[in-house]
Amino acid sequence: MLRGFATISFWADDVEAAKDWYAELLGMQPYYRVAGPDGRAAYYEFRVGDYEHELGLIDARFRPGGPPAGPGGAVMFWHVDDLEAAVERLLAMGARQHEKITERGEGTGFATASVVDPFGNVLGVMTNPHYLEVLARAAPR
Repeated sequence: MLRGFATISFWADDVEAAKDWYAELLGMQPYYRVAGPDGRAAYYEFRVGDYEHELGLIDARFRPGGPPAGPGGAVMFWHVDDLEAAVERLLAMGARQHEKITERGEGTGFATASVVDPFGNVLGVMTNPHYLEVLARAAPR
């Protein structure tokens, strides 16, 4: 049934500031923009990583159910090659620690961390040997 990650959506009260923050983090501009009924940006989308997964930023005025009480819910983890450097960069850019770097099973190579971006979204990063195995299998021969 589930075939693979397609898009993750983050909400932001200031979608323009979120677009700029993520453009700096990712080193690219969004490839897609949708205007709301008033003509202001309502949605930006980036294609990220080896499989061009989609990161969508949505203006919080379109959030169903109103604002959450705080960061939470599901956490999607993005594979990074250097977990410590990734966390340091995120914190230097104004994110705050949500969960410190945590090894997941001694000697397995899996480790996770998460931050809360300046817009209240939880952003997970991890080292994941399985991701690298899948990537190696998918590489052209």
